[in-house]
Amino acid sequence: MIIDLNTSSIVHYLLLPLSVVFYVLSLIRRGLYRLGLFTTHQFSVPVIVVGNITVGGTGKTPIVIALVEHFKQQGKKVGVVSRGYGGKLQDSTSQLVDEHSRTDRVGDEPMLIYQQTKVAVMVNKNRAQAVQDLITQHKVGIVISDDGLQHYGMGRAVEICVENGFGNGFLLPAGPLRESKKRLKSVDFVMQSILKPIAFINLKTQQKQPLDYFQGQTCHAVAGIGKPNKFFSTLIDLGIHLIQHPFKDHHLFVAHDLNFKETHPILMTAKDCVKCTPFIDENMWVLQVEAQLDEDFLQQLDAKL
Repeated sequence: MIIDLNTSSIVHYLLLPLSVVFYVLSLIRRGLYRLGLFTTHQFSVPVIVVGNITVGGTGKTPIVIALVEHFKQQGKKVGVVSRGYGGKLQDSTSQLVDEHSRTDRVGDEPMLIYQQTKVAVMVNKNRAQAVQDLITQHKVGIVISDDGLQHYGMGRAVEICVENGFGNGFLLPAGPLRESKKRLKSVDFVMQSILKPIAFINLKTQQKQPLDYFQGQTCHAVAGIGKPNKFFSTLIDLGIHLIQHPFKDHHLFVAHDLNFKETHPILMTAKDCVKCTPFIDENMWVLQVEAQLDEDFLQQLDAKL
């Protein structure tokens, strides 16, 4: 049974007692960190956490990529840590992402960040260990954590919460909230991910085409992200007629998934394309997007660091 955490129903109300238990346990866990009974690891370089208080996609990864580019322009050596959700790394050994990494091992988001930024990206379910390994092995001067707002064992200098609504407003498992909305008062920045479409890029040839290239055409739209309808809406706004193919978030694509009867162009997100490298062809295109970061936000972030 699939439960939609973004709408209220009798099922959600029946789950509310479990949400109360989840809330109490979350408070106890955070309290133990505050009291020092659980260890919070501190680091010699600033750590910026880009996270959220809800489950599901809120557009954190494009913001991480934009922040990496911002600090690179300042001449700073940046590293990124990630849990590698969707990957199969089981132990607590950190894994550095490189051109030989497999998405099914390290996860789609770390692979995407590495491909688009070429900075050191370290994957470990123990984020604090990943941060320390980045500092020790790669001498980075600043670390950005893709997600991890609730990973209190990892010390941080700045918390950025990316949100796009709170669904039915209930805590897990009755709703999408990982923490109470009161948590927003304690973070440094609360923002939305505003993504600007740039162009279409052919996965096989790397040919770039303008946003009106598919206008008026019928195309397959494939999305294995947290909110596929946002991607579909963007394509519709570009005047494209869609055959929509939503998949679950972090879906590991195989060639059969894209073997459609109609041979229309296949339009995908960058996060999904990194999982299709073994079977790309000239019919597959990625919509290139960029996160738009407000200049006032960047100035405040630099000042805080």
